[in-house]
Amino acid sequence: MSDFVRGLRLWVAPRRIREEGDTPDYRFSLANERTFLAWIRTALALVGGGFAVDQFLPDLRWGVRVGMALALLAAGALCALRAVNHWVRCEQAMRRGEDLPVSRFPALLSVAVGVVAVAMVLVVLFGWRG
Repeated sequence: MSDFVRGLRLWVAPRRIREEGDTPDYRFSLANERTFLAWIRTALALVGGGFAVDQFLPDLRWGVRVGMALALLAAGALCALRAVNHWVRCEQAMRRGEDLPVSRFPALLSVAVGVVAVAMVLVVLFGWRG
């Protein structure tokens, strides 16, 4: 079984993580869980922002409005998926005594949100209407 499929199985059966390595200090596991919850809050905020752009900016050009809304919604979906993946990978690393995994995702998410924010600034300044 590939590592990818094995990793996905841990998303829905996290008890299997206990089969690896040693149990870490519970404070580290709780910190990992708080980080997971922060990612989920971020995902919810992005999804809410996507809906807000679509629902509350009806005068905005259709393509601009839908593009910004879809960018925020996609970022929210990716953020939620990333949250559980990161939680599993960190829990495994702690149990194995390895370094915590690194990722480019936070930088990519920041760029995506920044691009949408710049687009919104331009919309406010120039008032693009449909």
